[in-house]
Amino acid sequence: MKKVFLPIRFGLVTSAILIAYFLVLAMFDKQINPIYSFLNAGITTYGIYEAVRIFKLEQGNLFNYASGFTTGLVTGVTATIVFTIFFLVYSTEINPDFLPQLLNSMQGSFDVNNGMVSFIVAIMGLATTVVATLTVMQLFKNSGNVPQNR
Repeated sequence: MKKVFLPIRFGLVTSAILIAYFLVLAMFDKQINPIYSFLNAGITTYGIYEAVRIFKLEQGNLFNYASGFTTGLVTGVTATIVFTIFFLVYSTEINPDFLPQLLNSMQGSFDVNNGMVSFIVAIMGLATTVVATLTVMQLFKNSGNVPQNR
């Protein structure tokens, strides 16, 4: 149970930071500019990094690649699910004009609805989770390199 609680806790904190970042952007009317969503990947990666780092400290010598990878995935998926739910509520209930403004800022004739955009947000979050977890695990995996004397 404790193995699952840590990544879920870090996923909830990561999603809270993502939501806070989005709301700060909304205060300055910058949430409709997609370029600002690139920092979401950095926030997610840092949340996954911290979750895996703490998990490795707790596990000690029992830490392996698979358990670290699972920790990163659970952290990222939790953050993605919570943020996607927030995004759907924001775009439908809090600011119904958000989606038309977002689509207008992209200067395209897109025929999409809130469900489609929320699905895209979820897919982007899951893709970021997988890439970030693979990247972070390169820092924490045990090296198989044999030291050589020179």
